[in-house]
Amino acid sequence: MTPQLIAAEHPRDYVLRLIFADGKQGEIDLESELWGEVFEPLRDPAMFARFVLDRELNTITWPTGADLAPEFLYEGIA
Repeated sequence: MTPQLIAAEHPRDYVLRLIFADGKQGEIDLESELWGEVFEPLRDPAMFARFVLDRELNTITWPTGADLAPEFLYEGIA
């Protein structure tokens, strides 16, 4: 079953604080994931901070077209 992302915040740098519907929550540092055509612009901290929680896709997205699978985010939070 795909984890349902219900909230996301940007506390600092390339870190997101995520909350899932099953109660799992934590932070994930995405700095090492910012490579490739749609992710490279996110190395600009101002652009990284422009993420949105896309409820239809059940993940976070950026204006560059970048998004990450909710499963990846779920497994990656500490």
